[in-house]
Amino acid sequence: MAMKCLLLIAFMAIPVLAQNARPAFEAASVKPNNSPTGNSQTHGSKGQVLMSNQTLQRLIERAYGVQSFQVVGPGWMSDVRFDIAAKYPEDTKPSDRPLMLRTLLEDRFRLAVHKEMKDLPGYELVVARGGFKLKPVDPAGGSDTNGSGGVVRTLTVKRTSMASLADLLSRYLNQMVVDKTGIEGVYDFEFKWTNTDQSTAGKEEETVPSLFTAVEEVIGVHLKPQKVPTEIVVVEHVERAPADN
Repeated sequence: MAMKCLLLIAFMAIPVLAQNARPAFEAASVKPNNSPTGNSQTHGSKGQVLMSNQTLQRLIERAYGVQSFQVVGPGWMSDVRFDIAAKYPEDTKPSDRPLMLRTLLEDRFRLAVHKEMKDLPGYELVVARGGFKLKPVDPAGGSDTNGSGGVVRTLTVKRTSMASLADLLSRYLNQMVVDKTGIEGVYDFEFKWTNTDQSTAGKEEETVPSLFTAVEEVIGVHLKPQKVPTEIVVVEHVERAPADN
């Protein structure tokens, strides 16, 4: 009888242990960054990641794989910045990395959230009337993205899917963009655009199209306005300063 009770207790403990086993960094340092510059960087190498001058808002976005407009919480989350140096355990899967950042935010900043679904104004990425204009490329080497800011912006990508393009456009438009092209494979392309009103444009940007026109002319896709079901991460609680390292 005693043996049966012990086995029953052990069996009941298994789900509890599995539930509490959160992916976590092997070691991590979190320090406030009070520099006047707004420039932020992230560098990853084998076994570690270094994030500098990251707002708490951006860290939450990274941890949950969402855009800025998908996070609802205190406005000051965009005012406080931090440097993070973290070491991954051996054989860490890429899919576990944002979960490790989530664990760090929960432990150091006492982050608590819940999720909601809302229909928000956004766009569907569809094939334009003139047809898709790109040829697929070899995916070997992985995706690479480079963008430059300013009055005229440039986006150069290598080996990028249409789903990844939709994600990039979401960031630039600050609205959800979902890929409805049905196009598989990866592609190389580059385009320039400006958000400046053409009636007030200077010489530099007067011949540069809008983002909407650029993607249609270069890639052959169209941004169709549409209400889009969007997951929202609602911050219920978060501390302004991290717990001691």
